[in-house]
Amino acid sequence: MSAMVIYFSRAGFNYVNGEIKWLDKGNTEKAAEMVAQLTGARLFKVEPLCPYSEDYSECIEQAKDYQRRDARPEIVAYPEGLENCDEIYLGYPNYWGTMPMQLFTLLENCDFSGKTIYPFCTNEGSGMGTSESDIKRLCPHSTVKKGLAIHGARVDTAKADIEKWLKGEAK
Repeated sequence: MSAMVIYFSRAGFNYVNGEIKWLDKGNTEKAAEMVAQLTGARLFKVEPLCPYSEDYSECIEQAKDYQRRDARPEIVAYPEGLENCDEIYLGYPNYWGTMPMQLFTLLENCDFSGKTIYPFCTNEGSGMGTSESDIKRLCPHSTVKKGLAIHGARVDTAKADIEKWLKGEAK
């Protein structure tokens, strides 16, 4: 069996340490690459069919609207080879207290039965929010391990925290 890192990430203007800054690569993508490097898992990026705006204010309004409507926005593709994976590392930014709604779409449309899911999220102080319980609800036949919240502004120096989390020594 093998492992896969499935993640959602957004570049463009983002909220970082109290300021809006341009990111060429999203924080979650950076963290996902570290997880893949440390585990040997292959990467799969979840991409929305209708991308979020690069403008931060517009993006968060789009995300809030999706959540308010409990929407299931379409995604470009689903990961192939899930049946051969027993471990899933699921990464995402914290949008309004949970995962982006595109991950709800993914989790409801793929069979994660029997898999162990290791959630990790990037955030600017809001932690995991309700994402762990949301994943447990959406994947009732999976084992969902304790997640890792990574402060987005410090993602470039998060490798040691990720290593501890992978070893079951999360803070």
